[in-house]
Amino acid sequence: MLPPVMRPGVPSAPIADRAIHLDGSCAQAEDDGFRERAVLRVRDNLVQALSWQLWVGRQGSCSFELAEFQQTRRRPHVELAARDGGSCRLMIWQDPRRVTLAHAGCERRCTPGIYDKAWPVMFDPATGGCARP
Repeated sequence: MLPPVMRPGVPSAPIADRAIHLDGSCAQAEDDGFRERAVLRVRDNLVQALSWQLWVGRQGSCSFELAEFQQTRRRPHVELAARDGGSCRLMIWQDPRRVTLAHAGCERRCTPGIYDKAWPVMFDPATGGCARP
């Protein structure tokens, strides 16, 4: 998923430049079988830890680990690029209610056929837990 400002042809407001400080841990499961487990630690927009797995029911999963990425951007949002030279990018940004961790171009990190169902994970910036929509 691309943040709104990065979707081709979709006009929107730019992402606010906020200093992100987060000790995040989100593990949750939905009634439809979607599950996710994510750990994210960020200090002043520098990613120190990242481990994210998500499952789309019994259809498959996606996995992202910090060791497989390098940080390429700090402002106005954090961006990490896959070390393998592929198109996979992870983006992190904060709005007043949540910190969002999203992916773009990462089909190869998922079971074939589920990528369009692999949604971003959102953290509550006050508690570090899962944010509510």
